[in-house]
Amino acid sequence: MLSQKIQEDTKGAMRAKDALRLSTLRLLQASMKNRALEKRAKLVSAGNAPMDAELTDEEIVAVMRSEVKKRKDAIFEYEKGGRHESAAKEKLEMEILQSYLPAEVDDAVIETAVAKAIASIGKDQKQFGKIVGMAMKELAGYASGERVSKAVKLALEG
Repeated sequence: MLSQKIQEDTKGAMRAKDALRLSTLRLLQASMKNRALEKRAKLVSAGNAPMDAELTDEEIVAVMRSEVKKRKDAIFEYEKGGRHESAAKEKLEMEILQSYLPAEVDDAVIETAVAKAIASIGKDQKQFGKIVGMAMKELAGYASGERVSKAVKLALEG
């Protein structure tokens, strides 16, 4: 499981005294723990009292994609502000996180998923969000929302 690999790599970073990898993985684990707590709270409020709300690999990938997006945003802001050292650190953290992400699918697979969603929902600009959501469910963890959104926009315009 992905969470076990992250824990093992955290221990490895501790042993190797790799401070950057260690801090990045600890931040990732904190985000994963927060997401698990949110999941547990939703289950409890829905009347299901789980003993342990573990995240699935897909949910962990979603957390990692969120963390990568935060790093991209930070890099942009740091470079805009002339803080190149901080931007370089964020880039290294982003590369560490990306090493755990599954390889993204190519555009043809995304277009196929979008075409299926459009066939199911209909080619209507007002249904943009539903089409993106349906395609994202099919591509869970293997394509970023940004890429899927662009593909839907192109399909609806074309």
